[in-house]
Amino acid sequence: MEESIKVIVFTLNGQRYGTDVQQVMSIEKMKDITAVPGTSEFIKGIMNLHGETVPVVDLKERLEMSKNEASDLNRIIVIRVDDIQVGLIVDAATDVMDIDSSVIEAAHEMGGMVQKEYIRGVAKLENELLILLELKKVLAMEETEELKEVVQ
Repeated sequence: MEESIKVIVFTLNGQRYGTDVQQVMSIEKMKDITAVPGTSEFIKGIMNLHGETVPVVDLKERLEMSKNEASDLNRIIVIRVDDIQVGLIVDAATDVMDIDSSVIEAAHEMGGMVQKEYIRGVAKLENELLILLELKKVLAMEETEELKEVVQ
């Protein structure tokens, strides 16, 4: 039997991406985000999630993509990095799907779209290529430390 992974599909600037569902704790509608002065530009601030303070990162800014206007479709994908929860703003979270491991290829340079070390692989699906991101790697050690400071 072929092995498959379950992924959450989300969009950034019209491109669909996926990440292993095991990395994701929850998907939230946009909430009020309280800005924290003196942090990196891509750290939008903090939000209250079920009584816990969660730092929020704009994933497009972190990946150095162009920004577009906020919409009602924007979502916050909450992941756990080390021992803290982090919210990642995406344009939309659209699907959960099973992807057969046999259709996933190793990542090559993506022509400046996303840095290679953030990419787990590329799934060749029937009608599209789905870039699978390793969300925990998107936040390097120094950023994780900064996020911890934001929460404290």
